[in-house]
Formats: sequence, structure tokens, C-alpha cells
Amino acid sequence: MNNSKWIFGLLILLIWSCDPKDEIIPDPQSDKVRAAIFDSMEEWYYWNEELPASVNTADYSSNEEFLNAITFKPLDRFSYLTTQEAFNKAFVGKNAGHGFGFAFDATERLYLTFVFAESPAGLDGWQRGWEITAINGKPISAYQNASGGYDFQLGSSDPGISNSFTFKLPDGSSTTRTNIKAEYQSNSVLHQEVIDLADKKVGYWVYQSFKATAGQSPTKSLEVDESMAFFEAAGIDELIIDLRYNGGGSVAVAEQINNYLIQTSNSGKLMYTNKLNSLKSELQKSVHFEKKGSLNLDKLIFITSRGSASASELVINSLNPYSDIILVGDNTYGKPVGSFPLSNYNDILKQNNVELVPITFATANAEGKAEYFDGFPADFAVGDSPQFNWGDQNDLRLAAALRFIEDGSVGGRLLNTFYRANWEMIDQFKGLEQEFPAY
Repeated sequence: MNNSKWIFGLLILLIWSCDPKDEIIPDPQSDKVRAAIFDSMEEWYYWNEELPASVNTADYSSNEEFLNAITFKPLDRFSYLTTQEAFNKAFVGKNAGHGFGFAFDATERLYLTFVFAESPAGLDGWQRGWEITAINGKPISAYQNASGGYDFQLGSSDPGISNSFTFKLPDGSSTTRTNIKAEYQSNSVLHQEVIDLADKKVGYWVYQSFKATAGQSPTKSLEVDESMAFFEAAGIDELIIDLRYNGGGSVAVAEQINNYLIQTSNSGKLMYTNKLNSLKSELQKSVHFEKKGSLNLDKLIFITSRGSASASELVINSLNPYSDIILVGDNTYGKPVGSFPLSNYNDILKQNNVELVPITFATANAEGKAEYFDGFPADFAVGDSPQFNWGDQNDLRLAAALRFIEDGSVGGRLLNTFYRANWEMIDQFKGLEQEFPAY
């Protein structure tokens, strides 16, 4: 009897000690978490040998301040912190916000540059080429700051936030729209068409970000498959790939695109190698092309800008040894390094829902080209013209790409249009949002 009471009492004690109310409550902004960030950086950070020998985590008021203090300057403009949910959603295009981008033209007029089809802006019919003349009742000039940049004060991306926009439409009329931020599924393919040019069929593909389709294994984009099938069925002779607003995304999707674009004769050859720090050298790998589809193009024309970064540059760099690559527009951003999330390797980060995404590897193409922190220079520098919708051949960069296909060069009239805006959207975002920039 006494023994049974002891066993029963022990069971009660065990059940009581496992009561969920007694579990440790996560504290994401704590010294313990910052110590876990530093430990993970020492293990995985590409420039781990440049980290300070020791740190006092109590000297910093936030995880973000701490990470910024220890990252390797000036090369690391990219490492960031987010949450596990936000990271996973972004890479399959699950966004929140209005769902558009905007940019200034050469005369400092502000235009919509792209609109996601299923976003609140897309469902309201907004289009690239609409001029924004006022936001929340104020003229655009009211948002300019002392440095010449702009702060449009649109609030966070949280659903329910409302902003009002006044547009001047291409037909000269005006409209004011109130738009409420919401969650939506973003599309990567903004436009695709085949342009008949003399005796050639030219594919034109506007690709906004490297996002996988949720639920696909191995990780890939069904949008990419559908676009490539479209161009294959059309029997295109040339392809213009517009990455001017593409901040990057999934390396796996970049590989998928490369496998469509590589020639059959180069299948099996080296696409790229990646390099990790000395502690993780056993994880370094070489990736080889595995030809998909029937496209067999010797030349590729990319429309690029400072908004073309990361996976966009990986595609260009990987294909460069095998294809005649022409860049039209502006120099790319300059990100020859990449990241993967580290919370799965650190229990403290995982339990506190802190996703650490530092630079963990660098890539090099088959010729060893790896250091392009200044970006790839444009072969033909041509100004952006966001006042024209996708596919309109008045678009200066599209016109220049078509002219190159026709004549093998771009005339002075188009080259004289080049300008570099004082304010560019990619510079307004940091971290995860910079990879997938949209309002």
C-alpha cells in the first residue's frame, strides 16, 4: 500500500512538473538570444574570422543593433534577422501589403513599376505606367527628406493598413484610390510575350523574383515551367529576360532557370561552385547543369538595374561562360554571396522564433569569377521608363534590347537617355524585404 502511494505520488509529481504553465517563456530580445546569434555566426558566418574576439551582449538594445555591430563591413550589406514564418512565406511568395513597386523617371515623376496580380493593388486594376501624383493627400515632393531621398510613410506591411493614392493615368485622366493592405500570393512572372521582329521570334520575359511554388519537391517554380513551355511552343529565336526589379530569392529556382537556358551541348558542365568558411569546408559543393526543355540559345539579353541582385546575378554569372550575355539598362547591385537560415542549427534561436540569415557562402562560375561586389556593368546603359507598361516598345530598355537584336548595337539616341535616380526602391528596404522589395 505504501509503495503504491509512493508510485502514485511520483506520477502526480511528474505530471505537475511537466505542466505547460511552468515552461520557460521565450524572450527573443535578450542577452541569451544575442549570445546564440554570436555563437551561430562564429560557426557559420562566411567572414567568421573577421568577427570580434569577444562581445558584451548587454551593450546592445536589440538583436538587430547587435548583428549590425558584428558584421564585416563594408562587404556585408546583406545579413539580417527575421522570423521563421516570415522567411518561409517570402520564399513561396506569400506576401502582405498593397502589392506594388514604384520608381522615378528622369524628370522626377513617380510611377508604378510593377503590380502583383492577386494583391490589393492588382485586384483594384492598378498598372505599371500609372503616375502617382499624391499619397494620402500630399504631393510627392512633401515626402522628400534633406538628403534628397524619400520617406513615403506607408506604414508596415500588416494587413488592414490603409493608404490613399492619386494617379494620373496614361489617357490623361486622374483617379484617387484608397487601398487596404492584405495578405496575398505574389506572382513572379509579370509579363511574357513573343515579339515578331523581322525574321525572328523574340521572347520577352519579365521575371520579378525567384520564388518557389509552395508544396513542390524538389523546390521549384511552376511559373518558370509554364513560361519556358510557352517560349518553347512559340519556337523563339532570341530571349530578352527582364530582371530590372528582381532582388533575388531562391537559389534552387535560379538553378531551375539556368537548366532551361543552358544549351544542350553544355548540359553536365559546371554551373557554379560555392565556398563556405573553413569550419564548413566539407559542405562546399559544385553544381552542374542538367538541361531541361528544348530552348537552345547562344545569346541571352538581360535587362538589369541596381534592383537586379543576388539570384539574378547568379543566373547571369553562371551562364556567362557558355552564352553571349548582353546587359541593357544599368549595372547590377553586386551580391556574389548567399545565405541560408540558421535557426534549425541553434535551439535558442528556434525556441525564440529568431531566424538568423547571415552570409554563409560565396559562389563562383566555371571560370572562377566570384568577386562582383560592384555589380556587373551594363553593356548598354539606357534609362528606365516606368511610364510605359510591360511590352510597350516605347519602353527605352526594351527598345534598346530589340535594337541590339536587329543591329548588333544600340544607337546614341537610346544611350543618351541614361540616368540614375537619386532614390531607388531597393535602397529603402533591408534584409528579407530587400530580397523581395514591394510595398
